[in-house]
Amino acid sequence: MTINPDLQGRSYPAKEVYDVGREKIREFARAVKATHPAHFEVDAAKALGHSDLVAPPTFAIIVAQRADAQLIEDPDSGIDFSRVVHADQRFIHHRPIVAGDRLVAELHVDGVRAMGGGAMITTRSEIFAVAAGAATDAAREAVATATSSILVRGEGQ
Repeated sequence: MTINPDLQGRSYPAKEVYDVGREKIREFARAVKATHPAHFEVDAAKALGHSDLVAPPTFAIIVAQRADAQLIEDPDSGIDFSRVVHADQRFIHHRPIVAGDRLVAELHVDGVRAMGGGAMITTRSEIFAVAAGAATDAAREAVATATSSILVRGEGQ
């Protein structure tokens, strides 16, 4: 199956809420070797002006990849995940992610470019915080924008 060129311009709405917990931040910080005390100790984070533990900047990938999964799992996309190579990832942070945040992400397909038998697909995840008890479409605060590019190799590549 080839990549659907009509994916460009498609959007996938925010679905599930991701609750950011202290232990999730600590585990992620350990995994990426982020050693700043503000990732582990509430007092250290508060001393820097944060309300709770602050996540390393790349923590946003957790929420962004959940949004990317909607595209990968879309049967209309033509994407065979076994042929995907991650090419690029970038973040723009509008504010730090802290423990207690409830995050959602909308996914936008910004580009689909044929490359040989495959394609390069560029997506943008707009990550928002929602209030406790609020639905994913409730009032939202911009937290981060994650831009990703994947290469879907063609058959025989």
